[in-house]
Amino acid sequence: MKFISTSRRLAAGALGLAALLGVTAFQPLAPPAEPCKPAMIVAAALPQLHVSHRTFDARVATNALALFLNALDFDHTYFLASDIAEFQQQGSQLADQLRAGDVRFAFDVFNRLQLRVTNRVAGVARLLERGFDLNTRDTYHWKRKEAPWPADEKAWDELWRKKIQNDYLARIATLKLAEEQKARQPRPGLFRWGRPKDQKPEADEDAADPKLTPREFILKRYRQFQTVLQDSDAEWLLQRYLVSFTMAYDPHSEYFSPSTEEDFDINMRLSLVGIGAVLTPDDGAVKVERLMPGGPAERDGRLKPGDRIIAVAQGTNAPVDVLHWPLSKTVRLIRGQKNTTVMLTVIPAADLSQTKTRKIGLRREEIKLEEQRAKSEVRAVSVGPGVTRQLGIVTVPEFYADLKGQQQGQRDATSVARDIRKILGELNRSRVEGVVLDLRNNGGGSLEEAVTMTGEFIGSGPVVQVRQRDEVQILADTDPDIDYGGPLVLLVNRLSASASEILAAALQDYGRVIVVGDTKTHGKGTVQSLLPLGKPEDKLGALKVTTASFYRIAGGSTQLKGVTPDIVVPTTLDSMEIGEEYLPHALPWSVVDAAGFARQAALAPLIPELRRRSEARMAKDPQFDVHRQVLRRVADRLADQEISLNLKLRLAMAKADQELEKLQQQDEGVSGSPDQGKDPGKANGPDKKKNDPVLAETLRILSDLINLSATPQIARTAA
Repeated sequence: MKFISTSRRLAAGALGLAALLGVTAFQPLAPPAEPCKPAMIVAAALPQLHVSHRTFDARVATNALALFLNALDFDHTYFLASDIAEFQQQGSQLADQLRAGDVRFAFDVFNRLQLRVTNRVAGVARLLERGFDLNTRDTYHWKRKEAPWPADEKAWDELWRKKIQNDYLARIATLKLAEEQKARQPRPGLFRWGRPKDQKPEADEDAADPKLTPREFILKRYRQFQTVLQDSDAEWLLQRYLVSFTMAYDPHSEYFSPSTEEDFDINMRLSLVGIGAVLTPDDGAVKVERLMPGGPAERDGRLKPGDRIIAVAQGTNAPVDVLHWPLSKTVRLIRGQKNTTVMLTVIPAADLSQTKTRKIGLRREEIKLEEQRAKSEVRAVSVGPGVTRQLGIVTVPEFYADLKGQQQGQRDATSVARDIRKILGELNRSRVEGVVLDLRNNGGGSLEEAVTMTGEFIGSGPVVQVRQRDEVQILADTDPDIDYGGPLVLLVNRLSASASEILAAALQDYGRVIVVGDTKTHGKGTVQSLLPLGKPEDKLGALKVTTASFYRIAGGSTQLKGVTPDIVVPTTLDSMEIGEEYLPHALPWSVVDAAGFARQAALAPLIPELRRRSEARMAKDPQFDVHRQVLRRVADRLADQEISLNLKLRLAMAKADQELEKLQQQDEGVSGSPDQGKDPGKANGPDKKKNDPVLAETLRILSDLINLSATPQIARTAA
């Protein structure tokens, strides 16, 4: 059957098919009546601007279709094989359609997805009502990314029987373990450590909420997914469709809808104008997840976590009903100009009947997103009986910068390099003997900030080479001063990417640092430019497109290969399919001539001994014995793509995982960590670093480096 796209026929067909299948009808999402300008611009711009200059043709469109379908149905459980075959008939025509601004195909596919989801959610209720054979020998193939879509409805129903039974067993296991854990806890009043009234429960306590039966819990989850899908708007869908075309060129080229462009700008400058609340979708409304410390909402005191926002007004204007709006659209109403008032209509979390509403007026202010700002701490590390060494830890979550503020010449514009310079000055004044620079999970950011920050650890010289078309440009640090010249260890993992890899590669090439972490970093060796698709008032969004590749000063690219640490201290990420090599349509590795630079020779001879000491230490450390067990368990689980649907086997598996998790959560103080003898609750500073064996070993490596190295510390004097 030829796939014909008209919104009227689509609506009638979808509603009619829903009735035939015996499922609740949904409201199809209608395509725009006029040609889509962002689609036309993206189709014209990609072959001109992308570093590959690949023609925008049927091959690109076919790849884009596969990406789009996988984005909508990532584990191949909602669509049928017949749906996919029908969509693929249109694949070769999509490039021409996009050039003409015709995006109706995306809406056809999305509405088919809504139809299938509606059918499956109704089926989930029937499956849960009927129950399952919990003594079966069946297994569920959980890793379905490469699995074929179900061939027919019989195969579809069998797949979902196993899928929901898997969910059901997981829920039973969670409740069972929580029940056993609660039974082992002392009764109130008997040597019980209390929890402050204002402290949130742990995540596993929330997950094991006994108020919901397994049936209620699973059904609520699938119905929430259905609600979120039905509340999606044309902007949401258009972004996902156009991103499929940009990612057919490479994984890091993207189309930003107007709201996504705004969020990107906020994340880069670490500030927004709003009320200081983190919001999440909840059954068609917007729920307050938490309040930002010091923000307008927290200081006002009336808005509480758990409150549900159902309407938003600007000052004294009439409120706008936001029920069943996409979260991004509601958030844009709540944000606004500084010192203006937004009036929220909320259902208080304390109202169990969910029938009362309350109006709360809040004045918008600039909110600083401090959680993503670079931070530091000084750690006292034991190096012998009664002897400690003061070491600095600098954590850089991302390479942020207020790009617009910098372009406008604002001297106080947000800059990670400026923050790091200040932090290094404080550490110098604290007379730390060495520094760990933690770039784990840092996916990158501003290329310019990475170059400037690299210069804070070296004298002047080249930092990275950038190739655009056939021209290679060297980006260099021109400041001969050094902000920190002492012993330095850089900690990375497979989520350290882009700007993180630029800094790590440059410092490694200079022989300035010991790199520690997973077997490699992510492997993103490309540069993206953000290009608005029109004037701000046009609200067309922006195109983030790969326009260049970057290379180490030694000549090789970090593309695919990443940065290889000098000393490997692996994490569970090393067992997962994480890295550029696992992304579809990744660009190939390449090489250019090396830049002229002077490599320091002092560190290279020390690396074999540092590696030997680290490996010997980890081999006999009980904490790392647990760490290795976790790595093996994760690797085994990922390798085994089948999971048992037998209750007895699943409970045994869950208990084994729980015991291993308990071992993993033991304080480092009991296993000879650098903080041995300290209060275990405070040994490692922030909670997220409290049980961090990789960081603990990295600090030991830094201590070894200090012992072995004769490098004098060079501190920069602030003017």
